[in-house]
Amino acid sequence: MATRSVPPRPSRPTRLPSVALPLTLALTLACVRPLASAGTVTTGPLPLGEPAPLTPSDSALAAADSFLVRFGTTRGPFEVMVRRAWAPEGGPQLGRAVLDGYYDGGAFFRALRGFVVQWGIAADPAMTQRWMARRIPDDAVTQSNHRGTVTFASGGPGTRTVQLFVNLRDNPRLDAMGFPPVGEVVRGMDVVDALHTGYGEGAPAGRGPSQDRLVAEGERYLAAAFPLLDRITTARIVALWPRG
Repeated sequence: MATRSVPPRPSRPTRLPSVALPLTLALTLACVRPLASAGTVTTGPLPLGEPAPLTPSDSALAAADSFLVRFGTTRGPFEVMVRRAWAPEGGPQLGRAVLDGYYDGGAFFRALRGFVVQWGIAADPAMTQRWMARRIPDDAVTQSNHRGTVTFASGGPGTRTVQLFVNLRDNPRLDAMGFPPVGEVVRGMDVVDALHTGYGEGAPAGRGPSQDRLVAEGERYLAAAFPLLDRITTARIVALWPRG
């Protein structure tokens, strides 16, 4: 059985079991220097209709102060600024998963209106199994889970892998529970707000998808039982900035 990793609903005092998972800020980054080894690097978010993905090396990604990920979805694109200072372990992990194509095709399988939208179980069960073993150390919580922040889901200390959620509202109680934000949606929060939330909480607590079945069966399970769920079409790093 999969080890689950999800934050609980605000009404629940204890952490629910799950798989090991606005601050809309103006970007004032025109003066930062791009990493020479990272390819063509922009100094701000690209127009949403003109993706220009980068393929930085692991060393370039590890050296980055921040990077911008564009998630294309069935509702449109949104952009997440990942900030290494917020999560020195989580930031590079998110970037590595994006470069591996892990999130492509994956569904927003847990979407709770007024709380969080969660994703990070791959469409291909083999991909999920490969990344479930890649746990990362915990990061300190230095930022609050405000609306629009993006955070790794976890099932307790040392269990973070690749599941993420966006806070749809301010959720400060998650700070004390050990959920450190890794970045924030800086463009397209309206897209995030529009993601389908009609299925509610996942099984067994609710009528939504079972994470165990999703891990085992992948996209075919959701296509048959939860066809209205929105999905990620592509996730790409489109800008990168160095430290210093």
